Amino acid sequence: MFIGLDKLYHQGLKKVIVAVPEKSIGGSFAQTNLKDYGFFANWQPNDNYNLCTPGMDGSKSKVQAFKNFLNNDETILICTHATLRFACEELEETNFNNTLLAIDEFHHVSSDGDSRLGELLKAIMQKSNAHIVAMTGSYFRGDSVPVLLPEDEARFTKVTYNYYEQLNGYTYLKSLGIGYHFYQGRYATPLNELKEGEKSALLEILDTNKKTLLHIPHRNSGESTTDKYNELDIILDLIGDVINVDKETGIINLKRRTDGKILKIADLVNDNKEREKIITYLRNIKTVDDLDLIIALGMAKEGFDWPFCEHALTIGYRGSLTEIIQIIGRCTRDSSNKTHAQFTNLIANPDAANDIVKLSVNNMLKAITASLLMEQVLAPNFKFKTKLNDNDKPQPGEILIKGLKTPSSKRVKDIIESDLNDLKATILQDETMLKAMPGNIEPEVINKVLIPKIIQVKFPDLNDTEIEELRQYVVVDSAIKTAEIKVVGDKRFVRMASTFVNIDELNIDLIDRINPFQKAFEILSKSVTTRVLRIIQDVINATRIQVSEEEAVLMWSKIEDFINTFKREPNINSADSKEKRFAEILLYLKMRNRNKDNGN
Repeated sequence: MFIGLDKLYHQGLKKVIVAVPEKSIGGSFAQTNLKDYGFFANWQPNDNYNLCTPGMDGSKSKVQAFKNFLNNDETILICTHATLRFACEELEETNFNNTLLAIDEFHHVSSDGDSRLGELLKAIMQKSNAHIVAMTGSYFRGDSVPVLLPEDEARFTKVTYNYYEQLNGYTYLKSLGIGYHFYQGRYATPLNELKEGEKSALLEILDTNKKTLLHIPHRNSGESTTDKYNELDIILDLIGDVINVDKETGIINLKRRTDGKILKIADLVNDNKEREKIITYLRNIKTVDDLDLIIALGMAKEGFDWPFCEHALTIGYRGSLTEIIQIIGRCTRDSSNKTHAQFTNLIANPDAANDIVKLSVNNMLKAITASLLMEQVLAPNFKFKTKLNDNDKPQPGEILIKGLKTPSSKRVKDIIESDLNDLKATILQDETMLKAMPGNIEPEVINKVLIPKIIQVKFPDLNDTEIEELRQYVVVDSAIKTAEIKVVGDKRFVRMASTFVNIDELNIDLIDRINPFQKAFEILSKSVTTRVLRIIQDVINATRIQVSEEEAVLMWSKIEDFINTFKREPNINSADSKEKRFAEILLYLKMRNRNKDNGN
């Protein structure tokens, strides 16, 4: 809103178009008093050109309204991504001249040729003088397709505002918790199937005294029963008895089983005639008592505003970091009813008897790593710089590291400043990294072999020098942000592996010997049983990554040290994962040499 008004009043633009992925988000761009906060103008769109409001139905009428807007004196239009796509099919790119096009939830755009929104945006960038604002909670799509091609992305000026900065600017909300809760069996066992004294897994974590947004699992996930309506009924039954459904609002009034309190619940699982009533009600919530619980499946993730929400409870693994961040964002609005907000992921423990144990294990590891990354999103931003000599002193917020390469290009600097968390998300959710994470692969191999390969795929335009610079920064940033830091007197110490090191004495060689993502497996190790960990280990062993030439070269000296120390070769059946890996590498080298001797 601020940018749009400044473009209209001070930068010579004539129109502002805001495009959102779904109608419910359009409410966030309704008329807003900005002068009370010191701005020079208020945001005052004409309701006739808010194409997200109820009653504005029919794609043809919306497209016509869009075209009318471009040809009249109105200055602000709000529409969905779909309306923007349909309208562009009937317009020339030059129709967007002198217009600000602001696309909310920009990660819906894709550089893939089959992405209509991505292709339209690219054409507007190339063939008009339109100004474009791309807004998103996360630039990470969760798939292998980039949002924009590097050359298009380079045309944008990037501004990052993370959760740490957000919480620091709030009046009431001061902390955000991220946690996991594991269960076996079903997450919502029907009331009549519970034994005396037994509690359904859901009720162990669902506190209906807190304003909660509950997302039930995707139909195709291991946690789902595949019958979303039955799951909804079971959840309601576990909480209490439904009294009625309000005819005007669609809101469920339910009498809580424990104390008889009446709870107001919004059902966004059923896609029926009540849905529009419920969305309208949610859009107009004014007080903390207007709602207690939302139960949803695919809705209420992006751009949805319920400032009073205290707990975002998500059942089952979510496929991308973006989705997790979007859901967390629903409970991180500032509100007088809370000082703490909580995101909890309720995940099924893998069961040895389950045929899809491999999928369950990978899903669990991905959930852990994505949440680990979220902890880093919440951490203060450090600036890492090269320490040239012992007399170098860091500025506030800086950490100096010996041997750290300084970025040599603007491209690397931009990635470090704006895309580092999304790069770490790609690394953390890479299949090879997931298999290596529990300590099966030496940290130096992870840092110097696996991570550079992932960087090369994600940023193919970088040369070898730039990849190494970026690799070092990723490893340093990840290792420091997840490490324990202690202050003793006027000195700071950071835990590297099992010992504390003076921050002033850090060097890149030391950090490269640390697995920067080890904390993820440590969290998992503390959260699940020994039996489940053994299942995880068995699955990882069964899908072990192949030995690469780079890993063999890096590890050879350590294998020699092992042989000299123990006077034997490492055992491939050893219970020690490192010894077993040494044995596999040694076998690889022997087989390679044998092939050479045979002329192969």
